[in-house]
Amino acid sequence: MNSKLAAYGAADHLTQMVERHAPLVKRIAYHLLARLPASVLVDDLIQSGMIGLIEAAKNFDGSKGASFETFAGIRIRGSMLDEIRRGDWTPRSVHRNSRMIAEAIAELESELGRDVKDSEVAEKLDISLDEYHHMLSDASSGRIIGIEDLGISDDVLVTANDKDDDHLYEQQATDAFQQALIKNISSLPEREAIVLSLYYNDELNLKEIGAVLDVSESRVSQIHSQALVRLRSRMQDWL
Repeated sequence: MNSKLAAYGAADHLTQMVERHAPLVKRIAYHLLARLPASVLVDDLIQSGMIGLIEAAKNFDGSKGASFETFAGIRIRGSMLDEIRRGDWTPRSVHRNSRMIAEAIAELESELGRDVKDSEVAEKLDISLDEYHHMLSDASSGRIIGIEDLGISDDVLVTANDKDDDHLYEQQATDAFQQALIKNISSLPEREAIVLSLYYNDELNLKEIGAVLDVSESRVSQIHSQALVRLRSRMQDWL
C-alpha cells in the first residue's frame, strides 16, 4: 500500500511540475520561431518541447547544482532542435554559402587584423551588398543558426558540478571551449555582441531587439546571422 501511495505521489508531483512549467515551453518555442522559416509551426515546437519538459521532470536531480527551470529549459530547447534537425529542409546551397561567408570573413580578418564590414565581405565574394545580405537572410531562415550550432553540449550547465572521473576530461574540454567562446563573443563588433546578448541572455525576439537598436527586424536578423557566421569563423580550431 505504501509503495502504491508513493507511486501516486510521484506521479502527482510530476504532473504538477509539468503544468507549472508549461509556459516555459511556449516562451522557448516562440523565441526559436523567430529564426525559422514560416513552414515551421509553433504547435510542433510546443509539442516536442513538452516531451522535453516531461523528460526533464522525470530526470531532474537537484544535487547537480542547477535549478529545475535551467535544467528544463535546456531539455526543452534541445528537444525542439532535435525535432527540427530531423527534418532538415535546407538546400545544400545555403550550407555552402554559409561556409563560404565564414571562410571569407576568416581570410579577411587574418589579412587586415581587424573586424571586417559587410561591404568588404561582399567584395571578397565578388557579389553585391544586397546579394550578401540575401545570403545571410537565407542562412538565418533556412536553418538554425545559433549558439547551439557551435557545439555547446546541452549538459554544460547541469554537469558543472559533476566531479566523477568519467566526466572530468569532458568537463575540462567543455570549460576550455566555453572560455574560448566567451573570449570570441567579447571580441565581436559591438552591435553584433549586443544582438547576441539581447537574444540569448535576455531572450528578446528580433522585433524587440530592433526596437532597442532602432533598426528593422530584418536588419537585426542580418546582424544576428553575421555575428554567428563571424563567430563560427573564429572558432574553427574548436569546430
